[in-house]
Amino acid sequence: MNRITWYIFQQLGVGLLIVGTGLTAIIWLTQSLRFVQMIVNNGLSMGNFVYLTMLLLPNFLTIILPIAFFIVVTFIYTKLISDRELIVMRATGLNQMQLAKPAVLLGIVVVMLSYGINVYLLPQTYKMFGEMKWDIRHNYSQVLLQEGAFNTVATGVTVYVRERTKEGHLLGLFVHDEKNKDKPYTLMAEKGSVIKHENGSRVLMFNGSRHEVDRKTNKFSILYFDRYVFDLNKDGAASGARTPEAREMTLDQLFSLEDQPYVSKRDYGKYTVEAHKRLASPVSALGYMMIALACLMSGGSTRRNQTKRVSLAVVLVVSMQILSLVVENAIAKNLSLIPLIYLNVLIPVIGGYVALHMPSRFSFLERAQS
Repeated sequence: MNRITWYIFQQLGVGLLIVGTGLTAIIWLTQSLRFVQMIVNNGLSMGNFVYLTMLLLPNFLTIILPIAFFIVVTFIYTKLISDRELIVMRATGLNQMQLAKPAVLLGIVVVMLSYGINVYLLPQTYKMFGEMKWDIRHNYSQVLLQEGAFNTVATGVTVYVRERTKEGHLLGLFVHDEKNKDKPYTLMAEKGSVIKHENGSRVLMFNGSRHEVDRKTNKFSILYFDRYVFDLNKDGAASGARTPEAREMTLDQLFSLEDQPYVSKRDYGKYTVEAHKRLASPVSALGYMMIALACLMSGGSTRRNQTKRVSLAVVLVVSMQILSLVVENAIAKNLSLIPLIYLNVLIPVIGGYVALHMPSRFSFLERAQS
């Protein structure tokens, strides 16, 4: 790598780090707001909130990296043209492909990083995210019941806790169960604790009483107990079973859906699209890069019409994004269209390479930009 290539490569690398970090922070902040209500309602700590949202970062990065790379390539090469640095580099004998080499090298790094995220990191972190979210919503051994408040933990079940000790014991327990409208009852106990079992969670209560009114006879009955177990998951509460989403599954699992009993045949299209999307989407970084370079460098390197060149590159990339969504939806209904996923990311790479290698043959780019 000569000094000129290293000079451009450094600018691209630093720019990618800054832009990628900024976009990731913005998207992480906006997406994490979706979980604030869930965290507040369940009384979980800030640490759990941060950990839950951090598990989503690999999912964001697969989208952010290609876009951030396109922004950086467009900005750096526009700056090189505006400062006439690209003209000086051409005067030293560098051709189009040599000038594009730093972007290509960094693009390969971005593609490899994206494949690492898509193949290994994404399914692991998204699976952890799904399990934790399910645990928060349905596993009450992890829920900190708010003190001094009536907590609705399931349909028809309300739990009140006067105090929760540092050891996790519950003091002053009140449970009202009206899942059976004909036979509602109320439990009161001096103390208790939440215990976990394979099908959900239970409240173990000590030194209390069970109050019930028979609505047919209007007879009130009371039962005193030393120990009582109330099942939070019984008769309508969520069970411990959970169906994994497509993003939680590895490529091996996505390509062998017949061996996954929890995946319905009507959802095969959605899971198949996810598998091919993981293989194809990293290459889009090279496609976006080639679009930027072809629009900025084809037809000569001058400052004239730079705004139109950049605008054309942005329009083409946005069109690619829209086309990707259309193609994915179409393939989910008709799996014979799967090759379109790969064509959508490969055509910009090949077209951009040809445009840079033989710019004189593609004067239509110059006319489109003017």
